[in-house]
Formats: sequence, structure tokens, C-alpha cells
Amino acid sequence: MAVSAESFSGSAGKSPDAFRTISEVAGDLGLPQHVLRFWETRFTQIKPMKRGGGRRLYRPDHVALLRGIKALLYDDGMTIKGVQKVLREQGSKTVIARGSAHAELTLERSGIPVDAPQRLSALKERVAAERTVKAADDGEPVDADRIRASIARLEALLERLESH
Repeated sequence: MAVSAESFSGSAGKSPDAFRTISEVAGDLGLPQHVLRFWETRFTQIKPMKRGGGRRLYRPDHVALLRGIKALLYDDGMTIKGVQKVLREQGSKTVIARGSAHAELTLERSGIPVDAPQRLSALKERVAAERTVKAADDGEPVDADRIRASIARLEALLERLESH
């Protein structure tokens, strides 16, 4: 299954540090929601926060761990017991690293540049900067430090793009 740049960096319009709903996580990972609920019963490391009505919210580290579990189960052919053993003996970081490596490899194979999430983020910053300029043109107050920071990030991105 191909991973889009958007799913690699998170759901559209959300910060990478934002919590995700079960439907967002399921969509990002290409899994049905019931599989995520089942994995919660098998992997004690996955404990989403539950809101009113039992609505699940996953932290970014949970999503990364789920991506690693999926890679081990689906790509490496491990069993649930095998993944539980890896988690117990090698820790969550190993599983998370496996998921990250799989996502980067999938991005490379799909023809999407590995730095696509950074490019998308820079594009969003550019749009925000343009909105700020338009607000200034319309006579609204502007934050000069924010504009300088946006320009510096855009210049750094331009240098990276030109060096390829």
C-alpha cells in the first residue's frame, strides 16, 4: 500500500503533534478501525485517550508505534506474539523505527520524494506568509518577527531545492 506525503506527516491541516481520531489513524495506515481496536487489546503500549462517548484520540507516538506494528505484521510476516516479543525485548523504539523505515521506503518507491512532508509544511508556511502580507496590504497589524521567520524558512527550503 502506498503512503502519501500527507499520511506520512499526518492528517491534512493538523500539526504533527496533534492527536488523531481513530478514523484518521485508520485512513493514514490503510487499516479498518476494528483492527486498531483489536490491536489495543493485544499491545499494552497502545492506550489512546478516550473522550466522551468512548471516542479515541491517538498521540503521535501511538500512530508511529501502530505504523511499526503494521510493518512487522503485514510486511515482515510476524505473528502478534512475535511482535509482542519484540516490544518486550527490544522496546517500542525498535518497532517505531521499523515503521518509519517502511514509510520512507514506500515513499521512495512511489516516486514521492522522502522530503515531501517538509515541502508540504514549507508550502503551508508560504500560504500563511502570503495571507499575512495580504492582511498588511489591507491595513491590518502584522507581526514582523513572524514574517522574518517565514522568509528565513522559505530561503532555506529554496537553497535545499536548488542544491538537488
